[in-house]
Amino acid sequence: MPKKNAITPTRDEDYSTWYQEVVKAADLAEHFPVRGCMVIKPWGYSLWENIKNILDKKIKDTGHKNAYFPLFVPLSFLEKEATHVEGFAKECAIVTHHRLEKKDGKLVPAEDSKLEEPLVVRPTSEMIIGAMFSKWIESYRDLPLLINQWANIVRWEMRTRLFLRTTEFLWQEGHTAHATKKEAEEEVFKMLNEYEDVLENFLAIPVIKGKKTEMEKFPGADDTYALEAMMQDKKALQACTSHFLGQNFSKGSDIKFSDENGKLEYAWTTSWGMTTRVIGALVMVHSDDDGLIIPPKIAPVEVVILPVIHSDEIKQKVMDFCKKLKDDLQNIQYHNKNLVVEIDTRDIRGGEKKWSWIKKGAPLILEIGLRDIENESVFMLKRYSLEKKSVKVKDFIKNIKKTLDDIQKEMFEKAKKHQEDNTQNILSKDEFYKFFKDKNAGFAKGYFCEDTKIEEKLKEELSVSVRCILEKDFEEGTCMFCSKKTKTKAIFAKAY
Repeated sequence: MPKKNAITPTRDEDYSTWYQEVVKAADLAEHFPVRGCMVIKPWGYSLWENIKNILDKKIKDTGHKNAYFPLFVPLSFLEKEATHVEGFAKECAIVTHHRLEKKDGKLVPAEDSKLEEPLVVRPTSEMIIGAMFSKWIESYRDLPLLINQWANIVRWEMRTRLFLRTTEFLWQEGHTAHATKKEAEEEVFKMLNEYEDVLENFLAIPVIKGKKTEMEKFPGADDTYALEAMMQDKKALQACTSHFLGQNFSKGSDIKFSDENGKLEYAWTTSWGMTTRVIGALVMVHSDDDGLIIPPKIAPVEVVILPVIHSDEIKQKVMDFCKKLKDDLQNIQYHNKNLVVEIDTRDIRGGEKKWSWIKKGAPLILEIGLRDIENESVFMLKRYSLEKKSVKVKDFIKNIKKTLDDIQKEMFEKAKKHQEDNTQNILSKDEFYKFFKDKNAGFAKGYFCEDTKIEEKLKEELSVSVRCILEKDFEEGTCMFCSKKTKTKAIFAKAY
């Protein structure tokens, strides 16, 4: 009899619905009555906290300081950078009144409470942080100014999906100001590399690094760089961005400094961010038809212990054994933090309890009954492979770090192989169009002349976008669409 999957439909049957069902089964988040807004539940938020803690340390270790800036941006601030405001105009939520009153039994904005200037609920913070930078920076001695904030953002999305695209989401946004163009560009790549480390070495998500085209870059930036990841349905997801803003926002916000010769100059600025979207990426890269699978390095709980108790007579003995094992494990350091172990004592059937943890993706699940205690062993289930076996307790404790690291490594290697196996070198337009006739085509890699009109046509005809321009030195070739000579290669894909 074939195995019944915990998640229906399966990935192959309906990937989009499968994704939503995994999020639900893993108890990560759920919809709120406000369209496009989500409640991140404790298991999902603990994932975000672990990612946040890892990234926050990297941000601080590279010299940045955390701060917090207001949620509301005066409309006039956004208007100072024309390209920027145009890029976000359709996504802005606006506050126009400051008080409610009761009218005909309903609460409505009070007629005499209209704001003199509308306030935008921040879609991003370049202009509001720029306004403060212009006050804080006077001399070259004040540079570089390296600031980060952890905050929420509101962008009025038409089509929403939990974690991947929501009206409100959580993120960090770094904002820096520098005396020279070179320093600012170095900052952009430094932080992009830090993101790459978080994604590949902690979330086990392989990424492709590159530059966004003129059409896809951040509104108002000189250059935008991104990390692109392949999901299991072979679509791309932009995992993070790092922007070289040049002097555009400095001119809009009047961020000037006196250089060493007393000459007044505009600062060179950057911004960069990673959002709760990476949890959606985590789900789509690693999960299977039984639910979520979490890489051990970011798991809220690395080991779950399920006591198997069939009678009151053995309850105390089993619980004492489980508590002792938990204490022993939680004294072990795993990647700079103590292991987190949970004993599940809920009064529900054993099979239901086990499957709830499989769906939530806990890396290791242990079942311990009287027979296991007598044999000085535990019955171990690896969530990643669903491999089950009995292991001696002393060996389990001794090898716990290696067991978890092996799972982490295997998860990354599997995702990397999936990406490589589904990335195809393309030489001609005909080959390109044939490749993307398949809705799950994967990534196409080839020479591209960076013509915006070609990009627009690909989006219109195939729903395919240029994910990034590869930042490598390639020999000269010919653009697959127009045969112009070029040294530029790009990654193309359908994307979230």
